[in-house]
Amino acid sequence: MRFIHTADIHWGMVPDGSKPWSRERSQAIRDTFAQIIAAARDRSVDFLFISGDLFHRQPLQRDLKEVNYLFSTIPAVHVVIIAGNHDRIQNNSPLLNFKWAPNVTYLTDDKMQSVYFEDFGVEVHGFSYHSPEIREKPAPELLEAPEDGRIHILMLHGGDASHLPIDRAALNASNYTYIALGHIHKPEVILERKAAFPGSPEPLDLTETGRHGVYLGSINPVTRQVESLEFLPLCRSQYISLIVNITPHTTNMELELKISQEMEKRGAHHIYRFRIRGMRDPDVEFDLERLLSKYRIVELIDESEPQYDFSALFAEHPSDMIGFYIRALDKPDPSPVEKKALYYGINALLRTTDERS
Repeated sequence: MRFIHTADIHWGMVPDGSKPWSRERSQAIRDTFAQIIAAARDRSVDFLFISGDLFHRQPLQRDLKEVNYLFSTIPAVHVVIIAGNHDRIQNNSPLLNFKWAPNVTYLTDDKMQSVYFEDFGVEVHGFSYHSPEIREKPAPELLEAPEDGRIHILMLHGGDASHLPIDRAALNASNYTYIALGHIHKPEVILERKAAFPGSPEPLDLTETGRHGVYLGSINPVTRQVESLEFLPLCRSQYISLIVNITPHTTNMELELKISQEMEKRGAHHIYRFRIRGMRDPDVEFDLERLLSKYRIVELIDESEPQYDFSALFAEHPSDMIGFYIRALDKPDPSPVEKKALYYGINALLRTTDERS
C-alpha cells in the first residue's frame, strides 16, 4: 500500500501580505497542492492523507469546489482529511453539507472515528478540531489500535502546548502502523518509519526556511509495517537566510552587488532574509529601503558597526561632551546594548559638531 502524507496547505492564505510578491505566493500554495494531486496520480498511490489545515480559515463554497475538483481527478486514490485549528469545524461550516467526490472521506467529528477500506485492509482513524485549541494530550486509549490484522493509520493535528500536546514516548509505544501528523510546519520524521510531520508544502513565512514538500510512504500488507518513507520536495520557493559580510570600504553599490550575487547563485524565485555584519565606514549609511523595494527580500537587518577610532576621538575631544561620552561608555567588554549606545551617541554628537562648525 502506497500513500502520500501532507498537511498544513493553508489554501487561501496570502503569505507576506505587504510585499509585491504576496499574490504570487498565494497562488503558489494552490499550484503546489495541485502538484501533490499530480504526484498522487503519477506515483500510483492508494491513499492521500491530509492531516489538518487544508484551508487557512473557514473555507467558502468556491474553495471546497476547487479542491474537490482536484480530488475528482484522482478517482483511484482514497483521500482522507481531518480539520485542524485553522479550518476547524463550526456550526455553520459549509464543510458539514458539502458533497465530496466519491473517493474523499472527511472525518468531521470531534471524537475519534474511523473509516475502513476493505480492498486494502486499511482502517484510518482521526478526528477534527471544533475549537481553536486542544490543550489536553491524546488519551492513552486513542493511541491504541485494535489488534485485528488490519493496517491502522492514525491522523492527528497538533504538537505544541495549545494544540494537542504530543508525547513522543507515547507515540512510540503506540501500535498504529503509521501516525500522520499535522500542525508543525517544518518537515520531520519524529519516529523512524512510524510518525512524521510533513510540514507545510509551501513555506508560509520567513521562519519556515529549508525544503518543503510531502512524504511518500509504502506499507507492507503482510507485516503491516512501513517499508519506506521518502520526502518529496515540491515547493516553488524557499525562504533563505544569509549573512553578508562588509568592511569599512564597502559602499552602497558594493553591498547591492554582494546581495544580488548571493541571490543569483541560489535563484531569483526564492525569498531572502539578509543580515549585514562587519565594520563599516562611519560616514556610510546603507540604503536598506531601496534594496527591500528592488529585490525579493522579506527582511534585511543591518548588524554592522561603525569603525570609530575611539582613542583618536578622545585625544581630539578630551574635555568636551564627546570625550566625556567615550570615557563613560567605552569599556573593555561592553554588552551589545552598551555598544549600540556608544555608537549611536558618538554618531549623533559628531553630527551635531559638524553642523555647528
